Order: sequence, then structure tokens, then C-alpha cells
Amino acid sequence: MRHGASASTSEADRVHSTGAILDDMSFADGRASLVARVRARELTVVPGVFDLVSARIADQAGFPALYMSGYGVSASRMGLPDAGLTSFADMVDQARRLASGTATPLIADADTGFGGLLNVRHTVEGYEAVGVAAIQLEDQEFPKKCGHAAGRRVIDAADMVKKIEVAVESRTSDDFLIIARTDARSSLGLDEAIARGRAYAAAGADLVFVESPETDDEFARIAAAVDAPLVANMVEGGFSPVLPAHRLAELGYTIALFPTMGLFAATAAMRSAYDTLRRDGVSPGAESLIPIGEMHTLMGFDDVWAFDERWSD
Repeated sequence: MRHGASASTSEADRVHSTGAILDDMSFADGRASLVARVRARELTVVPGVFDLVSARIADQAGFPALYMSGYGVSASRMGLPDAGLTSFADMVDQARRLASGTATPLIADADTGFGGLLNVRHTVEGYEAVGVAAIQLEDQEFPKKCGHAAGRRVIDAADMVKKIEVAVESRTSDDFLIIARTDARSSLGLDEAIARGRAYAAAGADLVFVESPETDDEFARIAAAVDAPLVANMVEGGFSPVLPAHRLAELGYTIALFPTMGLFAATAAMRSAYDTLRRDGVSPGAESLIPIGEMHTLMGFDDVWAFDERWSD
């Protein structure tokens, strides 16, 4: 059983995309590898996923970790903006589906912890129980907003420090990583964001995430000032420049999130395909679509056919 998973978790909840039961040792090895990379401050590029199709594609690509994007879940599951409209129940259920349907350790967005200190404890316990490897908590006021959207406001730093302390106390394993994000840069300036990053690290956060630096130099200033494993958020078209992995490694960052790249790519591809169908009355050429055989394999049909053959009369 995965660490922290409920004893009632069924094997059906841990079926990989191939249809095979996920090997607990492989899962443990993957989590241990992620923890080791974080503690060594080795740069890890992490793609955002939002549903089981995106998660299985990214899982098979061989990344060391995947990231459940709150923006992506809000958009794909609810059809809503990332503005605090998804609940704990929505997010933990999606985290369960993604964690159980892939072999790669999952980092999961948990917004503000969905309330006060008691809610933070409940959120940490819930995310850890469904197999999440790392949880991200942020210091925005509720209702929160996307970190690359206007109108964000933050709570007092002391209140966020308490949230981090509760999160650390609530986990059952030190290998369940706590990511503390501050959104103070946009409203209170870089110096305040750096001060909060330091305070959150001192409170016990395993990684510090200063959201939306506006220049390469700001990324460098954060890395020089905050002595902790750091997260950089690479949002195409957002408030921050999208820096390549080698530059983030030079600066000393530990995780490079690309949280919405998959969602944006899929949305652009679907829009193009639907526009073609509406205009021409026929689907795009085969070169624009995944072959049906590959889609069958991605969804686990190979296991279904093997099962049928094994049990056929």
C-alpha cells in the first residue's frame, strides 16, 4: 500500500494506464528519488497535468514528477476560472485519480488549504492519504486567484507561518513534501516576497515558491536571498519570463513547474481541429491526430485484450 493510503483503498484505485496494479516498491522508489532530488537541490522539470489523458501522456514521458495544476483542474473538471471556485472535495478527488492512475510522483496544488488552520490539517491529511507526494499551499486571501491573474491579495505572513507549521505537524511522513508559495510579489513587492520566503522556510516548508517574479534578475535575487529549495513557475504568457531549465539550474532552483503548458497545447489543438471540422465538414488529416491504436494503448486496451484472451473459452 502507498504510504499514508487508507487501509480501505482498493486495488482498483491503484490501476495504472496499462491496466496493471501499480507496484508499491516502484512508487516508493519514485517518491524517494523526488525527495532526494529536492534535498540535493537538483533541478527537476515538472509538467502540469489536469486529467487522466494528460497525466498518462506525461507519465509515459519519463518526468521525475508531475504537477496537478489548480488552473487545469478548474478549467477541465469545472469549466471555471482558477478563482477559488473548486472545493477541497473537487481537488482531492482529482488528486486521487491522478495519483492512482500514474506511476510518477504527484505534486498537487491545494490553493490556500481551503480555509483556516483546521482546514489545512484536513487538506494535508487528505492529500497524503490519496498518494500525493508533495502539496502546495499559498498565502493568498480566500477566494484565491491564479498566480498570473490580476486581483490577488495575501494574508498576513504570520498567519501563513501558522498554516505551514500545521501542515508540517499534520503529515505522517517527512517525505511528504510541503511547498509554501507566496503571492506577495505582485501586490507588496519583491522584498516582502523574499522576506516571506525566508519565514516560510524557517517555519518548516520543504520548498519555497515565490510566485510571479517579473525578470530574470528577480529570479536571481530570490535564489540569492532565500536559502531553501526553490520552485520557479513557468507560465507561458504570464507575468514571469519563461526561463529554460539550464538557466534555472544556474540560478539554483530546484523545481521548474510548467503548470499550464499541456492544457494550453491541448486547447489550441482541439480548437484548430474543431475549426477545421466546422469549416470543411471533415476532420483534419491523420497527421494532426493521434492514431486510434496509440489511443487504445494509452487507455489500457492492451490489458483488456490480454485479459479477454486469457479467459476466453
